[in-house]
Amino acid sequence: MEKDSRPLWDNQMQFFLACVSYAVGLGNVWRFPYLCQMHGGGGFLIPYLVMLVVEGIPLFYMELAVGQQMRLGSIGAWRAINPYLGGVGIASVVTSIYLSMYYNVINAWAFWYLFHSFQTVLPWAECPVNRNLTGYVEECERSSATEYFWYRETLNITSSMDETGNVHMGQALCLLLAWLVVYLCIVRGTESTGKVVYFTATFPYLVLIIYLIRGVTLHGAINGVKYMFTPKLEQLANPMTWINAATQIFFSLGLGFGSLIAFASYNQPNNNFERQAIAVSIINSGTSIFASLVTFAIYGFKATCNYERCLDRMILLLLNTFDMEEDSIKPENLDYWKIELNTTYPDKFASISSRLEVCSLEAELDMMPLKRAVEGTGLAFIVYSEAIKNMGLPQFWSVLYFSMLLMLGIGSMLGNVAAVITPLRDWDFLSKRVKKETVNGLVCLFCGVTSLVFTVQSGNYWFAIFNEYAATFSLLFIVLIEILSVCYIYGLKRFEKDIEVMIGHRPHWYWKISWAAVSPVLIVALFVFYIANYIMGGTPTYQAWDGNRGETVTKEYPVYAQVFIGILLVSSMSCVPLVALVTLIKKKSSKAKETTVSPATT
Repeated sequence: MEKDSRPLWDNQMQFFLACVSYAVGLGNVWRFPYLCQMHGGGGFLIPYLVMLVVEGIPLFYMELAVGQQMRLGSIGAWRAINPYLGGVGIASVVTSIYLSMYYNVINAWAFWYLFHSFQTVLPWAECPVNRNLTGYVEECERSSATEYFWYRETLNITSSMDETGNVHMGQALCLLLAWLVVYLCIVRGTESTGKVVYFTATFPYLVLIIYLIRGVTLHGAINGVKYMFTPKLEQLANPMTWINAATQIFFSLGLGFGSLIAFASYNQPNNNFERQAIAVSIINSGTSIFASLVTFAIYGFKATCNYERCLDRMILLLLNTFDMEEDSIKPENLDYWKIELNTTYPDKFASISSRLEVCSLEAELDMMPLKRAVEGTGLAFIVYSEAIKNMGLPQFWSVLYFSMLLMLGIGSMLGNVAAVITPLRDWDFLSKRVKKETVNGLVCLFCGVTSLVFTVQSGNYWFAIFNEYAATFSLLFIVLIEILSVCYIYGLKRFEKDIEVMIGHRPHWYWKISWAAVSPVLIVALFVFYIANYIMGGTPTYQAWDGNRGETVTKEYPVYAQVFIGILLVSSMSCVPLVALVTLIKKKSSKAKETTVSPATT
């Protein structure tokens, strides 16, 4: 495709909002709060912001610069930098396909919950009655109404990967709807995407503001907010805190997928992407912190309720055991009465000592991330759902929340699909023979059909594999090759000149030091950590739902799943050396032909 005929964004605001909509996704809502709590609340913000400055913003800047300069998708852009680098773009496309396949399943779940929100009683608020109408379903009673709705009604999950199960038709229909929505948003390329992002980029903020106002008014919410901003500075000495901060920045900004290169390729050649890179990166991180305020308000609400229930149980136990007046023991003097009764009635107190709990609000907050799988889908579809059912007008809050999840998910999907479609549209064979609507539709159809595997009863286990392994090693490898290619193959000085032509000045020394030294070292360190963690971690495990116990249990992946994990890890990364090898063979073959033809010609 000729660069002069390349479609453009209608204005810079569309490009900016597209980047915001892509970068700000579900990870900001469910991954960052989890890490923040696991690593000392406010203490985690320090390494997180450091990694934003030394890793996130420079890499975001670099990908936008490459896309705007080359005005091609990931495959064409890296091939233009050097013919041997075409595999970098192909690796990005393969990774984006994997991501698109499973990421849109989350949107299907959001649709499912949204549709079930329009009921007099939310279906995850109460356990269903059993068939004999003599009581509630036992599986639900053993777990909770929210967990039962998630694992049984939404996923109808099997007890292990070895049991495939049938297709969940409700989920399959929701998934097809999710893909239809994505297609309608990208059907005419930037022309339609540019209009959609005005809504997908702004609506989540409206919902977060409303939720924050509601969240901080919940009973005990302030305890969670205080916990978030009370740093445990000893966590700064923990290497895992820094590693998780770097990883969160890396994946939250969506680096390495080719989406940023694709979006920037539709810019005017003189667009000032430097300011946009800084602004989008800061907005992305600010959103993570803002969303955490909402999450920690809910954590505080739940922890306070648990703490107060614990106090009530202890007071009731003491009142019943020692025949005391109901108003004699208050929560604030419970510890005093324990000591007093133990001193006065030691034998009687000893008889109930095993039933006495230690009630601690801080302990409840510390344990919150370990309860009910609050990372990822557990936070989005279990913890939030449980909080929603306890609010006034729960249907309203449910519709608002799952609509927000949809906007976040669809906004990220626009970037994921663009990373696949743009290189295809750059291919002259397709661009001249097939309409863009058809190409876009075929990509969505392919990804939609293949992603139906996640709607079988064991599909959530395969979802976990893709979520954990499809875009970890590969993205680190891809971005490492990107940085080294720009700095040491294309040439940093040449790259500086390109940037000067586009934005009117050369990049500051901060950018150059980050690209040439700091970012590569950090990525190599992350890469080594992941490899060591994978090797030393033993056999990979997953969380399976045990309906008889009403809880998740840890199981080892079967051999075929481990083989698939290996294929998933290698499939995208192998594109880089394979394409370089094929290019080398073609080049040598071409030279050999020239040498053979040359004497006859003379």
